[in-house]
Amino acid sequence: MNLPATLLETTSSDLLASLCKAAGEPLRLHILRALANDSFGVLELAQIFATGQSGISHHLKVLAQAGLVATRREGTAIFYRRALAQNDAFGGSLHSALLEEVDALPLPAAAEERIAAVHAQRAAASRDFFARMAERFQAQQDLIAGLPQYRDSLLALLDSLNFPAAASALEIGPGDGSFLPQLAQRFARVTALDNSPAMLEMARQRCSSEGLQNIRLQLADALQADGLGADCVVLNMVLHHFAAPAEAVKALAARVHPGGSLLITELCSHNQSWAREACGDLWLGFEQDDLARWASAAGLLPEDSVYLGLRNGFQIQVRHFRQPAATTINPSHRNTPR
Repeated sequence: MNLPATLLETTSSDLLASLCKAAGEPLRLHILRALANDSFGVLELAQIFATGQSGISHHLKVLAQAGLVATRREGTAIFYRRALAQNDAFGGSLHSALLEEVDALPLPAAAEERIAAVHAQRAAASRDFFARMAERFQAQQDLIAGLPQYRDSLLALLDSLNFPAAASALEIGPGDGSFLPQLAQRFARVTALDNSPAMLEMARQRCSSEGLQNIRLQLADALQADGLGADCVVLNMVLHHFAAPAEAVKALAARVHPGGSLLITELCSHNQSWAREACGDLWLGFEQDDLARWASAAGLLPEDSVYLGLRNGFQIQVRHFRQPAATTINPSHRNTPR
């Protein structure tokens, strides 16, 4: 059904007016800047901008009405993220231009410090969980998606990449080390990195019992450890434990050697909030588009992916992102006059 011209004009005008209204308040622009690579709940945003919850809720409502933010339910909590601009839709060009200008804005130093504090609170909650639950973690994880449920698909994808015999691998958060024997068979050198001493000790025991000689275990923060890189970086059910997953993807992409691969096995977005208590999950899975967007922002190229439906209603995504090969510039082609 075609809308009358007068109604169409009113609708279009309202859309542009809502975008302009949303952009007419500095705090709302700062909120959009903070949501560039992260999502936050109302209470977190109130903490970040030292503003009352009701005030933040009002600003988020205005941004949502303009289509500038989208919501995602995490159990009983609602998290806000930036909505992607639809450049082929009416108002899309203005939406895109606004976000481009917003990204050039520096956040106030105090807000940056409070964002770091929120991330630290999330990370502390994750570390505390693993310190308390290391012995029971694998059994809890198996309630949702244990390694046997995605191992064959992950290995098929890994084997299709045809890494050379001398290639290296880096597994972030190896848990009890269940996947390390598979990596040890396929790579000359394997590094397993974890920030939980209890979990790393379980991985150490597995390596010892299976006589794995080409694996190095390291206690460190995956985002801060210096000098670590590999041809293949693997994260199995780990990204949802990071305080800022988009920043984590960016940092881990930098650890992938040119021409190498980042393999992420994760849950698709779900609403089973009990996973927070049972498994220490900070995030209830991820939208497929979010992983692709974060990887692209980190300079990675999307490759083949696998999606697995589970009997318990969860869905797993096994994603492959490639680091472009380094390019060599012929010196004779530099500064060539035309």
